[in-house]
Amino acid sequence: MEKVENLIPMVVFARVVETLSFTEAASSLGMSKSSVSRDISTLEKRIGAMLLKRTTRKIEITELGLSYYQHCFKILNELRAAERFIRDYYEEPTGTIKILAPVTLGKRYVLPALNAYLERNMMANVDLDLSDKEVDIKESQYDLSIMVSQNTPTHEHTKYLCTIQWGLYATPDCIARMRPILTPKDLPAHNYILFCGVARTVSLPFRKEKQKINVDIRSRFRSNNSVALINMALSGLGIAYLPNYVARESFSEGKLVRILPGWQMDEYKVWLLSKTKSTMTSGIKRFSDELQQLIIGAEFKNPR
Repeated sequence: MEKVENLIPMVVFARVVETLSFTEAASSLGMSKSSVSRDISTLEKRIGAMLLKRTTRKIEITELGLSYYQHCFKILNELRAAERFIRDYYEEPTGTIKILAPVTLGKRYVLPALNAYLERNMMANVDLDLSDKEVDIKESQYDLSIMVSQNTPTHEHTKYLCTIQWGLYATPDCIARMRPILTPKDLPAHNYILFCGVARTVSLPFRKEKQKINVDIRSRFRSNNSVALINMALSGLGIAYLPNYVARESFSEGKLVRILPGWQMDEYKVWLLSKTKSTMTSGIKRFSDELQQLIIGAEFKNPR
């Protein structure tokens, strides 16, 4: 069993070694000099050897004491780090932070996380820009940016938040009018609703176990806004290729059906980018943790 009762005397011993003074060690630790002396004596008895040689004029550290100090110092250092962590955690953020987030993701997840952040930090202010534009955060006006990408950002101050999966959705009526779709190869004959791209012909990836298939399809309607896409899908125009979290509400209400749910399609990762390391204050770190908890998990899994 670990000698947990040794921890406090070990910290006291480390501080005595650093100051070479029982008086200074006691003062820095908020203890009495007699308590420091008693802890050192207790530690030496438990170890069965002298760690310090004490005279009326000075303190000398024994050879064993010097070696033992290396272990005690680590404990003292961890205690200091823990105290700094708690102090920083409760330090109230101030000033204005400028954030860029994608429109739909921002409305659904970033806004609730920011609401909790602002309620908790009365001196903090936020400027939120909801836009799907891409920026180089180092050259931009933003302190934080929520980025959705299939690739890992090259920016050095980056935190991974979650993975978004995509799928094909259509209304029950639309599906009833179609020929049965049993495999990805049955897809090209149908109408599609897609996010804006360079061309109207898109190759969709499908994965199941060891199978990998790419299917070329053509779109009749494209938009850069997920609300427009899902509204068009709900009108029955065709099959919409959407992030699963965008379609989840309509799917759960039975308004949309997932097509080929046994196949995996595109995956995009969500990243939090900060302009500089100093931007990630304790308050912003808590905001990013809360945002991660909001958007991770069931929301992005394949609905079935």
